[in-house]
Parts: sequence; C-alpha cells; structure tokens
Amino acid sequence: MPPLFRPPIGSALAAVLLALAPTLTPAQTVALSGVLGHKALLVVGNGAPRAMAAGETHLGVRVISVGKDEAVVEVAGSRSTLQLGQAPVSVGGSGGGSGRRVVLMADARGHFVQQGQINGQPMPFMIDTGASTIALGQAQAQRLGLDYRSGQPVRMSTANGTAQGWRLRLDSVRLGDVQVYGIEAVVTPQPMPYVLLGNNFLNHFQMTRTPDQMVLEKRR
Repeated sequence: MPPLFRPPIGSALAAVLLALAPTLTPAQTVALSGVLGHKALLVVGNGAPRAMAAGETHLGVRVISVGKDEAVVEVAGSRSTLQLGQAPVSVGGSGGGSGRRVVLMADARGHFVQQGQINGQPMPFMIDTGASTIALGQAQAQRLGLDYRSGQPVRMSTANGTAQGWRLRLDSVRLGDVQVYGIEAVVTPQPMPYVLLGNNFLNHFQMTRTPDQMVLEKRR
C-alpha cells in the first residue's frame, strides 16, 4: 500500500495527534432498519435513520452495496453485511481486539484479502484454507522485527525444491476486531505478497462461506 501523503502541519502537537489517529479509530454500531429502493436505511450509533445509496458515507460508515434485505457497509477498511431486522453490528475500529465476528468479502479473483495486524503492526492477509499454519516471508518477518532465525528450523517445499524455513510463535494476530494470541507461524524463504492465514488460525473460528463472502465466528 503506498504511503499516505499529508501536507506539513505547523503544530507539533497536531502532527503527533495525526500520526496517532489510525490507532484511535473507534468501531461504529450500525443497523439496517429498512431498504428504500436502491438505498439502505441505516442507524449509525444512536443517531436517526439515514437513507444511503452505494458509495455514500455518513459518520465514517460507507455503503458498499444494497440488496433486497441486506446491505454491505465498510468502516475503517473493515466490511460487514447487515441483515434487515438484525441487531446492531459493531464494524471497524482498532480497539482491544475483543470482537467475535469477522466478515470478509472476496476480491475479483475470489480471494479473501484484508489488512490486519501481527504483534500490533499492520500486515496484508490472505485466507488460505489449504495451508496448515500461518506463513509469512522473510521480508515481512524483518519488517515485524522478528528474530526468526532463532526459531525452530523446518524444511519447506518450494517451486525450486526444498528450502530452509523457521517456525516461531507470534504474540498476536488480529483480523478486523478479532484477535488470537500466542499462535505459531512459519517464516518462508521465498517472497510473499501476503501473510497467509492457515488452518491453525482459522480453527479458532466457525466458518460460514459463500462464493463472495466469508464469515468467521470466534469459538468460545
């Protein structure tokens, strides 16, 4: 993701607050109270119902699409599908990772990709139900400051044969407002565009999947 450009700010305090802003984004409670043609009637927080079409934004909530009895909304990069008559849903935010439900939308290739965090640092994730464990490349491990070479050596199959990898434990992995602690991962020698979330992460959830949506409900 390219870095965001921000113009110079005269106040040092303002610059500090601006730098902290991404970590202070609150979650929004959103409910779908009705569908009026191509517009969703949304209740954001404790506000009054507001009719919104796809592409419109109100109080940080952006409408992605509107269906017959549902709407897909996005807050701070996190998407959720709201059902008509369903209880209010908490969407987005970067609080303590105490949520229990994540809704992922498939991209144009059918992959489930979303920005998340490892040990509190942002990382791009891709769901991989064919992988047994979380996997990340050496460059990603270095960005996270992981001392992966002190981890357990493992032999891995690559396109060019076998190669040396390392098994280690991550302090935390966060997807949406759900967080899993103390989970194993493997650092691979080949470059990777995404951190793959394998089954040792997915096993913490009950999964419901359609061709374009995946819902992960954290197991109790």
